Amino acid sequence: MAMFELSLMCPEDRVEQLSDALDALDALSVSVEDADAQTDAEQALFGEPGMPPPKDGWQRSRVVALFADETLASDVATLLQAQDFFEGCQLLAMAPVQEQDWVRLTQSQFAPVEITPEFWIVPTWHEPPEQARQVIRLDPGLAFGTGTHPTTRMCLRWIATHSMPSRVLDYGCGSGILAIGAAKYGATEVVAVDIDTAAVQSTELNASANGVRLLAGLPDKAGGQYGVVLANILATPLKVLAPLLCAHVAPGGSLVLAGILERQADELIAAYAPYCRLNVAGSEDGWILMTAIV
Repeated sequence: MAMFELSLMCPEDRVEQLSDALDALDALSVSVEDADAQTDAEQALFGEPGMPPPKDGWQRSRVVALFADETLASDVATLLQAQDFFEGCQLLAMAPVQEQDWVRLTQSQFAPVEITPEFWIVPTWHEPPEQARQVIRLDPGLAFGTGTHPTTRMCLRWIATHSMPSRVLDYGCGSGILAIGAAKYGATEVVAVDIDTAAVQSTELNASANGVRLLAGLPDKAGGQYGVVLANILATPLKVLAPLLCAHVAPGGSLVLAGILERQADELIAAYAPYCRLNVAGSEDGWILMTAIV
C-alpha cells in the first residue's frame, strides 16, 4: 500500500501549531519549506548549527506531511480544515508517494569521503578507492560524525598529518570517528567520551567494526592527561569547557578544537587565553580548526 503526502500552505504564525497537529495525528514525517522558493520573494533563514532556528517558518510556508495510507491522509485533511487555527491555511494537494528503494536511495547520498589522498572514510556498501592506504569504515547513524562535515574532515586531516602520542582524548566523541582516526594513526590508549549514551554505544560499535581498541564512556571516564585532546563540539560548550579541556592536556601536548565558525575565533581565543594560546589552524566552508600547544 502506497504512502500518501499531504501538502498544505500556511502563514508563518501557524506553522508550529499546524506541524504539532500533524505530528499528533500520526504523520510519519513533517517538513516545512519556503513556498516562495526559487522566486524573487524567497527568504533565507540562517540559524546557528545545533541551535533552534530563528523562526518556525517563512511568511508563506509549505508544510508537507507523510501518512501511511490514503484513508488516514484524507481523514487528517478533513479534520484540519474544520479547526479554527486552519483559518488562513490552504490544502494544496494529496497524492501517493512513488514507491522507491529507500535503502538504496539513502546509501547513494553517502559516497566515500577523502580526508587526504591516502586517508578515506568509506561506508560499508562501498569499496575503498585504490589510492586509500588508511580507511575508516563508517555508516550514517544516530551519532554525529560521518566524515561529511567540514569540522570532522579538518580534525581527521590534522590527525593524519601529525604524529600521534600514545594517549589521546576525544571529548564529545559522537560516532567516535576522531578517536578511531587517532587509533589508526598510532595512538595506543584512546579515550572517547560523550554526554550522550547513544554516542558512547555508537563509538564502541564503530571502533569494533574498524578493528581498533579504545575506552568509550561518559565524561567521567576522561582521567589524567593526554598528549592530544580533541573536541569537535560547538563554540558555546567549548568556551565553558576551556579549563577542563586544558587541564587534560599534558605539558607540551596539543589541544585541537572544532565546531567553530570563523566569526567566533576571537571569543574562543579570549576564553582560552588564561590557559593557552589558541591559533586558527585551518578553515573550510565557514568553519575553522583551532589548535594550541599547552
